Formats: sequence, C-alpha cells, structure tokens
Amino acid sequence: MKRNIIAVLGLMSIMMTSCSQKENPLTQQWDTPFGIAPFSEIKAEHYKPAILQALKEHNEEIQVIINNPEEPTFENTIVALDNAGGLFNRVYAVFSNETSINSTPELMEIEMEMSPIVSAHFNEISMNEALFNRVKAVYDNRESLGLEPDQMRLLTQTYKDYERSGATLNEKDKEELKQINAKISELELLFEQHILKETGEYNLVIDNEKDLAGLSQAQIDAAAARAKEKGMEGWWVFGLDNPSLMPFLQSADNRDMRIKLNEAYLNVGNNDNENDNKQIVIDLIKLRDRKAQIMGFDNYAQYVLEERMAKTPEAVYDLLDRLWTPALKVAKQEYKDIKKLAAKDGITGELTPGDWRYYFEKSKASKFNLSEDEVRPYLQYSNVRNGIFYVANRLYGITFTRLENVPVPHPEAEAFECKDADGSHLGVIFMDMFARPGFKRGGAWCSGYREQYRDAEGNRIAPLVTIVGNFTRGTGDAPALLSPDETETFFHEFGHALQALLQDVRYQGNASIVRDFVELPSQIMEHWAFEPEVLKVYATHYQTNEVIPAELVAKLDNSGKYGQGFATTEYLAASLLDMDYHIMNEIPEDIEVNAFESKVLGDRGLISQIPPRYRSTYFRHVFAGGYTVGYYSYIWAEVLDADAYQAFKETGDIFNQEVARKFREEVLERGGEDDAMKLYVNFRGEEPGIDALLENRGLK
Repeated sequence: MKRNIIAVLGLMSIMMTSCSQKENPLTQQWDTPFGIAPFSEIKAEHYKPAILQALKEHNEEIQVIINNPEEPTFENTIVALDNAGGLFNRVYAVFSNETSINSTPELMEIEMEMSPIVSAHFNEISMNEALFNRVKAVYDNRESLGLEPDQMRLLTQTYKDYERSGATLNEKDKEELKQINAKISELELLFEQHILKETGEYNLVIDNEKDLAGLSQAQIDAAAARAKEKGMEGWWVFGLDNPSLMPFLQSADNRDMRIKLNEAYLNVGNNDNENDNKQIVIDLIKLRDRKAQIMGFDNYAQYVLEERMAKTPEAVYDLLDRLWTPALKVAKQEYKDIKKLAAKDGITGELTPGDWRYYFEKSKASKFNLSEDEVRPYLQYSNVRNGIFYVANRLYGITFTRLENVPVPHPEAEAFECKDADGSHLGVIFMDMFARPGFKRGGAWCSGYREQYRDAEGNRIAPLVTIVGNFTRGTGDAPALLSPDETETFFHEFGHALQALLQDVRYQGNASIVRDFVELPSQIMEHWAFEPEVLKVYATHYQTNEVIPAELVAKLDNSGKYGQGFATTEYLAASLLDMDYHIMNEIPEDIEVNAFESKVLGDRGLISQIPPRYRSTYFRHVFAGGYTVGYYSYIWAEVLDADAYQAFKETGDIFNQEVARKFREEVLERGGEDDAMKLYVNFRGEEPGIDALLENRGLK
C-alpha cells in the first residue's frame, strides 16, 4: 500500500509541476564535462520534485523485475536490481552532499520532509516478498550458475542485505520494522540539525584586547574577521568549529575564557533548549535495540557487527580493552607533566578539560622546543595539497590536473582530473576544505556524486569524488596555513578519495566496503604526511620558500608520540561509549544520558580532565548515523594500516613500487568484492598484529 502511495505522490508532483519539471536540471541529462551535475543551475525548489520523480522511476524499475514472466536469473534479477534506481542515486547524491556543505533552513526543511518518504520507499523494496522470492530463487540455485567470484559476491551480499532488512519477517514484524526505520532516519537527521544550529549560533565575544593574550596574530585576525561578518566590528568572536575552537584552547592565556569556550563545546546538544539531543539519544538506542530484537539478536551491537570484520562485540571490546590500560597509563603521566606547568602559573588544584590543550602545548614546547605556530608557516594549504598529489604519483603513477571550466559543488571548491600512469581518465575529485560555520557540517569527510562501476558493455564509469574539510582560512594577505593536525586530516580524507578513484569493480553493489575496513586506505595515507622525504617536497615557508629545516623535521619526528596518551584515551572513551550504548539487551526506562556516560567511563577510570572525544549529545558519528557501533573502526583499521605501512618500511623504500602495486590491486581496486580480511591477507600474506600500532602510538 505504501509503495502505491509513494508512486501516486510522485505522479501528483509531476502533474502539478509539469512545466517546471521539464526544466528541472536534476532530472535532465547532464551535458557537462565528465557528467558533473550542473550545480549552479540547481535551486532548492528543484530537489523535492526531482526526488519524487526519482522514487517513482525506481518503483517502476522494481515492478519490471517483479513482474518479469521469466524464471529468476542472475541477470534479470540480481544485476537488474543492482542497476535500478539510477536517477535516485544521481539526484540524492547531489541533495545529500548539498545539505552537508550548504545547510540552509530551506534545505533542512526539505530534508525533514523527504526523509520519511525516502525511508518508506526503501523499506517497501527491502521487505517486498515477491522481490525477495526472486532473489532467493537465484541464491538457492547459486552453485549451479557458474558464477564468477565477483558475481557470487554480489549475489550473496544481495541476499544477505534483504534477509538483514527484514524480508523474511512476518507481516506484523515487517510493519513494526518499517516504522522503526522511518523514526530512526527522522531522529538521526534531527540530531545532526540540532548540532549544526547550536554550533552555528554560539559566539564567544571578546571586547577587551587583553583577553587575547597568547593568541597569534593570525588567530586574532581570524576572530576579528568573524566578528565583522556578524556585525560586531571592533570586537573578536570565537566559535565551536575546530578552526576557531582548537587554537583558542591551545593558546589563549585567559583561563576563564578557555574554560568557558570548552564547556560550551562539551555541552553542544546538552543545554535543555530546542536543540537538546538527550531525548533523541535515548529514543535512538531504544529503537535500535527493538530493531535488533525483531531481527533475532540480543542487542544492536550483535546485529551490526555480524557483517563487519570484527564479527562480535567481544572482539571489539578485546581490542579496545587491550589499548585502554596502556593509553590511560601514559595519559596520567602526561597529566603530571601539564600539572607541573600549571602549578608555575599558580594553579594548584585539579585541572579542567579546558586546561589540557593549553598546558600540553606548553609541555611539548618545553620538552621538544616545538610549537604549532613554528610549523604552520611551512604548511601552506596549496603546498600540502601538492604534496598529497606527489605521494599519490610516486606510489601509483597517477596525476592530478586542475579543471577550470567545470561545475563545482560550491564556489569555494576546486576540481581536479585524475589520470592513470598511461594517461587514461580515472575520475574527478572536488576539494572544499574551509570552514563555513552554521552552513557546513563540522569535521572532515569524503563523499561522492557517482561511484565507479562498469556498464553493460564493460566500460568503466569513472567516479566523481569530493573531500570536505573545515580548515583554518587565511587572513589578510596571508594564505591558509594548516596545523599539523589539519595536514594529517587532509592526507586522511584524500586516502578515502584515492580508494574511490582507483576502484575498479564491475557491479555497483560490490563497491561498498565494510565499516571497519573502509578506514584502511585513508589512515595509511597519514603515514606519508610527515615523512622527512615527503616534507622536503611540499613543506616550504610561505614567505621565504625555504624548505622546512632538518632540525624542525627532527623535532616533529621526536614529538610525534608525545600526547598519544591523551589522544588515544579520548578516542577510546568515545568508542567504548558507542559500544556500551548498543550492547544493552534491554534499555532501562529511566536511563539518563549524562549519568550513563559518567558511569560507564568513570567505572573504567577515565580521569575528569579527559572527556571522550565526542560526548553523547554531539556524537554525530553514532547518533546521526554512519558509524553506529562503528566508531571503534578507526582503531581497528589502525591495526591494519600500521601493519600495512610496515610492508613499505621493511623494504627500506616508502615508495616501493612492488608493494604499492600489490596494495592497489588487492585493496584499493577491489572495493567490497571479497571478505575484507581476505583482501588484506592477499596483500600482506598474513593477518596483522597489534605491535605496530602500539609502537606508532608510543604505548609499548
């Protein structure tokens, strides 16, 4: 019934907007270079009719598969399903990316309206009995079909996806699951919007120049520019986005201001106002728990992990717990270091989370004679980007050429064509790397407008990839100068893009990579960021063009492991919080978010000066979807990337061509064509151990 309602809605929308729909750039063929969306022609009012039209077409394609009078085959059922929804994929990729980089109130309203309709649409498909019967018929006959390995993988995963989506449930449970899925989608979206609003609305206003002591001139200029944008010229404004927040916490001498800004950050979504997320967290964990029970699992963690590399919650906890003890031990030693420095400033009591980064920077400077401001002048944005291209070229022979006359997702975005060593086109990458508080989602990520696959004739359809960041902008005549952390983030996100650009799978359904393997391509790229051999290529002073001095490189190398107690502990705390929420077999009716968070982390001995990297009410990875029961995957993948990088180091050449070729062929190109651990073993020869990770983080 719902499927018919959606089809009618789509038809009504087309009838009501027949004239405008003909001119809707989202639903037209894109006569643009590389098939890029005509971004500048797309307006907010185009999205709703285009999405409804795309859903209608997808329904028609599904009905053709269901009503096919021929016996179900791999081609007429599995491949047909894989190819269905082309218009929706194209339209929704543009829409979802736009809501992340330019989230206006109008787009947020459309997002809220479309979310339940889209959820209902895919629920109907995934629980359609007639469709599943065709899939099952092919699956049951799989051994006699003579399928190639990638075809068998697509068939197996398609069957599992339908089974795990509720296709085998009775009608009563199906109906309840549909309602749960719709509500989860709605709440995850609302959670994200609350964070975006609260982050964008917060301002720490400073009207006394004395309160700026400790900050660099670049940081002061950036705060003045922000104040001017907000109509407060002559003052200085700091926000909760990382480019504004982190330098202030690291450098500002005014302790009260540091604590005030840090408290605001730690309480995003936790202020008992219209943007409060506590009830959403509770509702989500209860809905997810109920979903797991319907699907026959004790808890949501079991349900999710069944299809991951980890397989079980026990395996995840085993890794996290093995790291927790050494990380916390090192963090407590780091706390002693910073407390000694604080005592020199007359602070004799316990420190606060707002003190940690400030005194850590002082401690690092005293131990290694190194400050972040000493490094930034050598990390000009454009140079770092060229350094990333250099590493990719040395490893895989690929090149990147800037595209000047192509549509871009945002006026600030850059576009580059990626070509293989033989000159063949691999894809296009967009880069939109600077913060726009209040409109762009926080953090950094890699997404796409089109995934790589091969068409019916075997032609490679090239991907359109985008990486997005919230880096610090340049001010005045100075270019954007990145922090070491931003530089590492740039390499990280490019690693995701590199995997997407080099991927070479036949079927779209085989492009998906399991969550705890997907971070391997990104995290291994981080290893090259600060290699002396690489720094000499891209790290040149933005004013003098001087190559970064060898002694500064040595300081970076020597200080690299310092602070890993804090970094690892705050990360593990967030990972454990994610797991603890979703391991509960029954959610207590009176559960309270702040109390739960305090107990589960306090019981493990987390010191108060180190909050989890993400507290519950702004933990978008988990409660806005994407990394639910998956935040552990960064450290899981770090076991892999640390071991994988050793494959290069062991040869004495970090650009060893044979190792790079094997990594490309066995990992980057394969997508999700096989079990993740099998792909890794194909590359490395054996499963990884934890020693390389402990060594890299200085936790041995």
